[in-house]
Amino acid sequence: MKLNLNLLKQALSIAKPYWSSKEGRRSWWLVWVLILLLLADTQLNVWFNTQSGEFASALAARQGTRFWHSVRTYLLLLLIAVPEYSAYYFVRDRVGLYWRRALTHRVLDRYFKNHAFYQLHAEAEIDNPDQRIADDIYSITSQSVNFLLILASAIFQVAAFGRVLWRISGYLVLFLVVYATVVTMLTYGVFGGTMVSLYYQQRRKEADFRFGLVRVRENAEFIALYHGEKQELTRVQGLFGVLFENYTRLIRWQFGLNFFQYTHTLLVALLPSIVIAPRVLSGELEVGRIVQATGAFAAIMGSLTILVDNMESLAGFAAGIRRVKSLNSHLKRAGTPGISGRDKIAMMVSERMNFDNVTLQTPNYERTLIKELTASIECGESLMIVGGSGLGKSSLLRMMAGLWNCGTGTIERPDAGELLFLPQHTYMIVGTLREQLSYPNLERVLSDEESREVLERVNLTDLEVRCGGFDRELDFEKVLSVGERQRLAFARVLLKNPRYVLLDEATSALDRENEEALYEQLASTSATIVSVTHHPALVKYHSQILELKPDGEWSLYPASKFQLTEDLV
Repeated sequence: MKLNLNLLKQALSIAKPYWSSKEGRRSWWLVWVLILLLLADTQLNVWFNTQSGEFASALAARQGTRFWHSVRTYLLLLLIAVPEYSAYYFVRDRVGLYWRRALTHRVLDRYFKNHAFYQLHAEAEIDNPDQRIADDIYSITSQSVNFLLILASAIFQVAAFGRVLWRISGYLVLFLVVYATVVTMLTYGVFGGTMVSLYYQQRRKEADFRFGLVRVRENAEFIALYHGEKQELTRVQGLFGVLFENYTRLIRWQFGLNFFQYTHTLLVALLPSIVIAPRVLSGELEVGRIVQATGAFAAIMGSLTILVDNMESLAGFAAGIRRVKSLNSHLKRAGTPGISGRDKIAMMVSERMNFDNVTLQTPNYERTLIKELTASIECGESLMIVGGSGLGKSSLLRMMAGLWNCGTGTIERPDAGELLFLPQHTYMIVGTLREQLSYPNLERVLSDEESREVLERVNLTDLEVRCGGFDRELDFEKVLSVGERQRLAFARVLLKNPRYVLLDEATSALDRENEEALYEQLASTSATIVSVTHHPALVKYHSQILELKPDGEWSLYPASKFQLTEDLV
């Protein structure tokens, strides 16, 4: 892996907002505590290494008093080292956890701002944002802290054990520096770039496979009704197949890396004994000096080759950095005008809905849906949108709701808080019946009386009993039919009483009696209705009809002069 300046810049750009913030500055004292604990850890390791040599020398010289004194010293050090080691790992993990919380909150804020989570659907580069937020952020925050501490520990170890080893053999110290430099350059030159790429792809393919399984679970009923098991099995096996192929390549490269690492590790472990043995055999040094030299040599070698020993982790870390940085960059751009120089429909806040020469295009600008639409929907003058399939009816509602803005012209629309969009497939949150009714205004606490009244208005009087009360958490996708979910959506409208209600075939699963009853309820409120529907009986609840035609053409009629025909259904 090439640890280049670009990767370092990406890592610093992710780290800087937290560590320069007020919350991050409060965490710096924990970092200083970690530095002190590392220094203590290094000194304890030196003392442990010294006592290991004392054991061997005392036994070789058959000096019992010296041996037992060394044992007592070792046990005393152990009483200090155990809580010190525990405190070090505790503080280290706390620092990583605080940073993860701050980074996750910052990314989530951007993710839910300006419908960024919705706009990412059009970004092929940003796969599986859920994994990037949940897994990759955890990886880079915990591993960043861990790697920096490993690096600091390596510096301390080299300084402390270098003095010990230099007193025994200066040649070993010089050999170590040269050897570690060559090994590190070879390792990252041969294995680095390829393994970073493979780890990056592996994270993506693992997420794709998991998402494929989640889709099967979420759409189990539809798949079973279509008898689509064979096709879904083939698709999921295909996702696992590419995962398997990439991981096979990864473990092949890991095999080569392990072969290289273990070879040099086992060879250098023998070197201290070979160099010092003549001086021990001649009586110049005690036997324990070999033990001390071997321990010091191993500590320094481990410190100088930390990049080699952590190659696999660093490759995964680099992949996580790239994925989070890419997600962050796309989230920053989400909702801002002008993507690649393309035009955007100007959105202005107003008390009414007004279109001024609006041309609407799909998010990828591949198709023009509506050309130069000029129309106005005043409060109380409801609009019904009709036209053949694929002409842009639902897309027009998405534009009104502020989700689509690719094209030209200007739209005046009420603030988002004064609009409520009802799609054909009603979204059910994870929660209680009371929360379902309140959504999306969950800060409002409905009383039992309000809840019962609105359920009665949408013909769901038995729902309280079926759900076991208003405060029992259920999976409403399984409890309610499609029609019941649509009626529950109307209950939300009646409770919120927005200025405008946008209905995208929101009564498609209802019988005519229930459909007209719900529209009667809406008509009794102050809300202005904008509907996409194929049902002629609903024309009477609207004052204007907007007919969309092929090639982006359109016509606007008074509802009293319009007849819904078969070709518009």
